[in-house]
Amino acid sequence: MTIPPTVAPARRRGLADEVADRIREAIFNGSYAPGSQLREVELSGALDVSRGPVREALLRLEREGLVRSEWHRGATVTDLTPEDVAELDSLRGALETLAVRLVVEHATDADLDQIDQAVVRMERAADAHEMVRGDLAFHDAVYAAAHHRRLGEAWAAIRNQVHLFLLTRINRSTQDYLSHIPAEHRALAESLRAKDTEAALAAFAEHRHHAFDILSR
Repeated sequence: MTIPPTVAPARRRGLADEVADRIREAIFNGSYAPGSQLREVELSGALDVSRGPVREALLRLEREGLVRSEWHRGATVTDLTPEDVAELDSLRGALETLAVRLVVEHATDADLDQIDQAVVRMERAADAHEMVRGDLAFHDAVYAAAHHRRLGEAWAAIRNQVHLFLLTRINRSTQDYLSHIPAEHRALAESLRAKDTEAALAAFAEHRHHAFDILSR
């Protein structure tokens, strides 16, 4: 008789999920800037939970790349180093190159309409943080239009770090971001609709280079 393998009991993680969501949102709305300390005691008091779910939430956010832990400093919001910026830019470029090629080949009119709608929402953004969310939503729509599940999963794996990348960018140049980014994305959407692969790839590469240049100064 074969003995089935032992399976560990399931753990409830709902509270840690909620705590992670709250801390993540606080990072994304600017309440916790890059480099800010995230103290378990303070967070547990503010969120009215024990330190266990806070500790688990911070570990999850560390896996997402939003938090770093060091023995002498504890947990802090990730402050992107020049190496981080370069790695994110190169990986995003590799993923986006495939996405653009697939969108040009396979996107439907409905897919392209969704990309256009994302640009419209960016044009209506009231502040820099809303613009960042619109920026990410635009790229979400591009990856969705590629119709490649694993590519979408790869984008999802770095999306929160790209969010942090964009937050770092607006900390450097908010006015430039608000005044130029909707038009940049309108041009990107038009390049995809034109179905010219090389022109679209060049437009997306220039878009990434602009952001990388700002963070590398």
